[in-house]
Amino acid sequence: MSISSHKYALALHTTTPELGLAITNFAEDTRAYVWSLGRELSSLIHQYLIDFIKPQSWQDLEFIAVAKGPGGFTGTRIGVVTARTLGQQLNIPVYAVSTLAAFAWFSHIQNPQLPSIYAVEMPAQRGQIFGAIYQINADKSNIFTLLEDTVFTPEQWQTVLDNWETQYHLISAKSDLAVTVGSILQLAYFDYQQGKKPNWADALPYYGQHPVEN
Repeated sequence: MSISSHKYALALHTTTPELGLAITNFAEDTRAYVWSLGRELSSLIHQYLIDFIKPQSWQDLEFIAVAKGPGGFTGTRIGVVTARTLGQQLNIPVYAVSTLAAFAWFSHIQNPQLPSIYAVEMPAQRGQIFGAIYQINADKSNIFTLLEDTVFTPEQWQTVLDNWETQYHLISAKSDLAVTVGSILQLAYFDYQQGKKPNWADALPYYGQHPVEN
């Protein structure tokens, strides 16, 4: 199942102080941009969206994708709420995509010679670590979750890695993650191609820990 050439998909990445936006028809027309907005993200995101989407209109959108976390609580919440609101108003699917999965996909596209299994780690609050393990399939047509996004102590995460039985590449997601907004869009498109059309109400943030303000 492919998107028609006159329709577009929009992605938002707000799990860090950056705003990442991407829009594409998965053909010849694609654009993406990242802005460092810091604490102004919540007040500026809607105006940036309005400006970014032009010359397309809201009615041109076939679906929306959003980074669901892990990441900063405030930013993640803003992105997911914005995506849900647009999905509800436009009556289109909203795909909530793991920040770690998008980082794994982005890393593999940048370095396709690396092993197809990625262990992704990200600093969490209170000295803990977000960890997950993903595998890119051979023809690069999807990504599979081998270990779901989970909060670990450093010792627990190291134990997982030490006991993992297949070759993997360890990558650390620490900063500048909004640049992976195009990967958020691509992973959502894989689900779209499989006929999955999640309702906006099913798009939920993943905090992993008790929320702590950025």
